[in-house]
Amino acid sequence: MASRQAKAPSSVEELLDNCRQLAGLSLADLARKTCSPLPVSPTHAKGWVGQQAEKFLGASAGSKAEPDFPELGIELKTLPLNANGQPQESTYVCHIQLMALNQQTWQQAWVNKKLQQVLWLPYEASKTIEYAKRKLGHAVLWQPSLSQAQQLQQDWEEIMEKLCMGEQQQLSAHHGQFLQVRPKAANAKALTNAYDEQGERCQTLPLGFYLRPGFTREILENSYLG
Repeated sequence: MASRQAKAPSSVEELLDNCRQLAGLSLADLARKTCSPLPVSPTHAKGWVGQQAEKFLGASAGSKAEPDFPELGIELKTLPLNANGQPQESTYVCHIQLMALNQQTWQQAWVNKKLQQVLWLPYEASKTIEYAKRKLGHAVLWQPSLSQAQQLQQDWEEIMEKLCMGEQQQLSAHHGQFLQVRPKAANAKALTNAYDEQGERCQTLPLGFYLRPGFTREILENSYLG
């Protein structure tokens, strides 16, 4: 069964209209729409919902360093919800280039560019619901408010200051109000190059920027209330 990649939407309105077609569908329905096999269980489904949503909606960036819908400047993020309808985990945004920390400003930072305009696609992820029957929710197109953008920048600057000082070992997921840093590796053996506190090259776990679930919950609540 060959999977189906839709053509890229030509406008925001077309993208949102395509999203409305997903709302209320089960993951089994999504698999049929994209002509893709449904994973046998959630343990075999890492990233599957996002990949299928990209196919159905016509995301064209692939692995390139640009938004998923480059012509529209929109990033797509799927958002797994728990039994209470709230984000159940932090949301990965992008990896951190540990060997090029001093070459970035907030305006140039890839994490900032990724968060300029995000299409959030929530879906049921509660373990009490059979995987195939979990449903997709209503998509939300979001741009950070002035106060949100300021806090994201403040979080980034505080995190980058520690990273630039080679203090990645002292940096934990507790740093940052909205934005946090977490390891982004398949296992503890997947090391990458960085600089330590003495400015010497060293090996450390790859790191990524993530959004806290409390922040994405705020985004959903404000969007639905609005």
